[in-house]
Amino acid sequence: MPIRHTLFALIALASLSRATVAQPLPLDRIRLPQGFTIELLVRIPSVREMTFGADGTLFAGSVDGRVYAIAPVAPGTDPPRSPVVHTIASGLREPAGVAFHDGALYVSAVSRIVRFDDIERRLADPPPPILVSDRFPGDGHHGRKFIAFGPDGKLYVPVGAPCNICEPDPDRYANIMRMNPDGSNLETFARGIRNSVGFDWDPRTHELWFTNNGRDMLGDDSPPDTLNRAPRAGEHFGYPYCHAGTIPDPEFGARKPCSASAAPAQALGAHVAALGMRFYTGKQFPERYRGQIFIAEHGSWNRSRKVGYRVTLVRLDASGKPVSYEPFAEGWLQNETAWGRPADVQVAPDGSLLIADDTAGAIYRIRYGG
Repeated sequence: MPIRHTLFALIALASLSRATVAQPLPLDRIRLPQGFTIELLVRIPSVREMTFGADGTLFAGSVDGRVYAIAPVAPGTDPPRSPVVHTIASGLREPAGVAFHDGALYVSAVSRIVRFDDIERRLADPPPPILVSDRFPGDGHHGRKFIAFGPDGKLYVPVGAPCNICEPDPDRYANIMRMNPDGSNLETFARGIRNSVGFDWDPRTHELWFTNNGRDMLGDDSPPDTLNRAPRAGEHFGYPYCHAGTIPDPEFGARKPCSASAAPAQALGAHVAALGMRFYTGKQFPERYRGQIFIAEHGSWNRSRKVGYRVTLVRLDASGKPVSYEPFAEGWLQNETAWGRPADVQVAPDGSLLIADDTAGAIYRIRYGG
């Protein structure tokens, strides 16, 4: 069944319950380019990755053990009503990642991937999860997993390093893996990736792009987080020997030169904690935004002055090469105090841009009306 492109244009502002909305959110502090507006779509505690179902249902993972579904409002509803939020599952271990494929919702739970079949027809009475794979490490350090299906029909699953800096088994950690939807044929797609919590495929070339979080404890401004491109399987992106393509690690750098690793496509801010990223595939925004990359920057935790806490834009030229890196939405950080932290971005069926904020417990919607 095709996605109903008009549904989200009809969704009103909503909240899960009074208990989850402790304070109004100061959205008037968010700075956007001219012509854009931001509004609250729904309140969801600890919300992380988002994905859409075939019928327009918005699914969201979290870090509090629950998985949610935000049902679209039927066109012509009178009077207009708020979207209905269903809890699909609870008690899972940090189910941050969600992906939709052939009517089923796939959910990451650190060491496991589980599946909920025929989910959009069973939102009010969700089925029990079916185990897809339990072959991933159970380490809590960098254990949360952003997941997505690629153009090849395979489910891609990142496995972060179980440390800040170490030399783990490259076929077990610090990589991006992929497997068939039934969990078979698990293989390593790319190595040398400290911790990727967001990736997407170029809609023109079908090449994988991903964010990567740089190591800590090398100072305020080094190394940068990175945006990377993996046009083929088998590439190594440096960790733990080289950071951002040019910075040898003080402990492991002598073991392998930076020239042996793939260079990043774009250096981002140091310690900005770049997480979810998406190519803009909608048509609501002006032409200059189409095919460009939006990145959710969760924000620094170990820097003398905080950075990140915003959504940035990486612009690409006609050949697909990054030519600029700039703020798009910022204001969650005020005078060294953060009232929100963007964790993911997602393009909605109507072309608006959704932002998940796991600190404020909210999903926002940015629209263009210029």
